[in-house]
Amino acid sequence: MTEDAKKPGAIGIPGILRGLATTARTMAKPTHTAEYPDAPPHLPPRSRGVIALLEENCTSCMLCARECPDWCIYIDSHKETIPATTPGGRERQRNVLDRFAIDFSLCMYCGICIEVCPFDALHWSPEFEYAELDIRDLLHEKDRLGQWMPTVPPPSALDEHSAEPAEIAATTRPGRLVRTPAARLAPTRVTAADDTSRQEQTPETGE
Repeated sequence: MTEDAKKPGAIGIPGILRGLATTARTMAKPTHTAEYPDAPPHLPPRSRGVIALLEENCTSCMLCARECPDWCIYIDSHKETIPATTPGGRERQRNVLDRFAIDFSLCMYCGICIEVCPFDALHWSPEFEYAELDIRDLLHEKDRLGQWMPTVPPPSALDEHSAEPAEIAATTRPGRLVRTPAARLAPTRVTAADDTSRQEQTPETGE
């Protein structure tokens, strides 16, 4: 600490003046206060608001529920037998989704469930206005999760310099040429007469 700072009143008056000067400069600038909820906020395109469910894409594989670190996803399903479509064919079984619920009072919005879903049944929606007075109402069933799907923004366009997706590349790739094995020649039996004729046709060379 300097000698001037040790004097009584050396810091008080200059500090107050600097604070008043900062206040005066700020008063002349326009305010940046968002008047929410009268003015909706401008959110980034990939905001994590709420998780939406596309029910027809869900196969009840339970992968999202197993990978969730908070165990806030609840899935119930049953198996349904599909009769054979052709005579003599085999019957098939498929999973039918009975319940799909997410408890947003436990969810930490990590997005792991969306990343691991192999059939794109879960999507991020930027909607965030679903606060409740009762914490038990934050348990959203599949009907309410499906209502968020219209608010899911479309995926962003791919970069023109990025690699072509594997799904598209597989459909546009030319077919492979299948090489057929060369036909084997049938073994021929050489007789003594054929051997004698070959020796007569071959000219003898002398030294």
